[in-house]
Order: sequence, then structure tokens, then C-alpha cells
Amino acid sequence: MIINIINIIFCFKIYSKSIKERNVNNSVYLKAMRVMGLVFVMVALYRAVFVSKYLTQLAWFDSLANSALLIRIFAIAAELSFCGLFALSMLRLNKELPTNNKTQERGFKQLLYSYSPYVLVSCIFIAQFFATSGLITKNKTLFAIEESLWTFGFLSVIPLAVSQYRHVYSITDKKKVARLKMFRSSTRIVVIWCFIYCSYGLFYHLPFENWTGALNQIETGIPLIKSGTSAISDAFSIVNETKEYSHWGFGFLLWHSAYFTICVWIALALMQAPRLIRIP
Repeated sequence: MIINIINIIFCFKIYSKSIKERNVNNSVYLKAMRVMGLVFVMVALYRAVFVSKYLTQLAWFDSLANSALLIRIFAIAAELSFCGLFALSMLRLNKELPTNNKTQERGFKQLLYSYSPYVLVSCIFIAQFFATSGLITKNKTLFAIEESLWTFGFLSVIPLAVSQYRHVYSITDKKKVARLKMFRSSTRIVVIWCFIYCSYGLFYHLPFENWTGALNQIETGIPLIKSGTSAISDAFSIVNETKEYSHWGFGFLLWHSAYFTICVWIALALMQAPRLIRIP
């Protein structure tokens, strides 16, 4: 909880600093980044208090504030904000520091570099429908598709992320390096996140958890897939309070801890709106 309080303090400091920025050319970009950062951090704080597990609807408190469906609705805003921070920061770098590599002027590579941030946002947007439907119906295949979309989305931006990282760090002129301070930090964050997250998804989370569980449900019919308005009502109103470690499991607690620490720190870094720094 202490970590979350510290995160909130830093979030408000960054938000306040962003508002005070007087450069009119950056106003829309700064506003978008600080709002998305604020949304993610605030939802993270809420979910760190009202811990919830979607499929089994486990909850830390016996309260509708801990409703799995309610938290899923909050998560839609948070997750779109999280990927939006990545996408906008990468698009901003494309705009302010375009590469001079002529091999990127046409063809598939140019399309990949120009539009992969939009692919990322599209994947995460579509994933929200599968995640919410999975929660309501208890269909593990829908959750597996959601997680696959997340992995594919970040996979799609890896070529651009690597290209931007190499481009930024190839510049050695001291004055230019000083102006690139924010981009050097953001490109490092994006590359590290993409490789770690995609590796986790491809080599463990998807094959050994998501799709294994989905196939097992198809074979056994357990848990039972729900449908209709009663499924929606149950997803909102059923709260299975428990604080037993065995009910949550190590995997969930590890994911939950990383999600609301590392991901929040990434959001705090990116909500500062990476851009070229003006030097008098």
C-alpha cells in the first residue's frame, strides 16, 4: 500500500508539471499522455485495494466495490490508456525524429514502422471485448484470445521499437543527446518491456496457462460456460471473499504485484510525454 501511495504522489507531481508546460505545440500531446497516465495509476490503486480474480470471481472484500465486472470495466479504461502511452510516445518519436534510412521509404517495412502503434491499440481495444465476455461467460477460450491479442499487439511494435532505440542511441553529438534525454529513456523502456512481455506470453503464459486451460475446458466442460442476462448479473453481483493464499496462488500474486508496480512505473515514465527537450 505504501508503494501505491508513493506512486500516486509521483503521478500528481507529473500531472501538475505537465499542466504548467507552456509550449502550445505540445498541449494536445501532453494532455493525452497525462490523462492516460492518471487513469492507469488511479485504476491500479483501486485494483491494488480491491483485489479480484476474474474467472473464479475471488475478491479481497465482500463488497460490490470488489465486483469482478465492475473492476473489468475500470480495467478497460486502464488498459487502453496503458497501450495508448506506448503508441503515442512512439508516434511522437516518429514525428520529431524521423529516420533517414532509405530502406524504410516504401514497402512492408515502411507500413510496419508507420502503423504498428495503431495495430497495438487496435489489438488491445479488441481484446477488451474478449476479456469482458470471458468474465461473464467463464469461457477460457475468450481469455486465451484476449491474452493472444495482447502478445501480438506488442510483438507488432518490436521492429519499430528496436529501430527507434538504435536511431536515438546512434546520435552522439552532446547537444543533440541532451535534447534526446526523454526519448533515450522512453525507447529503452519500450524495448525492454516488449521483449520481456512478449517472451513471457509466447513461451509461458499462452501455451502453458491460457491455451492449456482453454483446451481443458473444451474437453471437460469445467467450468460450465454461462450465457444470458443471468450471467451478466452473476458477474457483477457474485463476490467470493477470501484471503487464503492457496485460493489465489503464486502465479496470480506474482502477476498482480508486477502489474501494479512495474506497469505503474512504466506509466509514470511515459506520462511525462517523451519529446525533444528545448534547450535555450
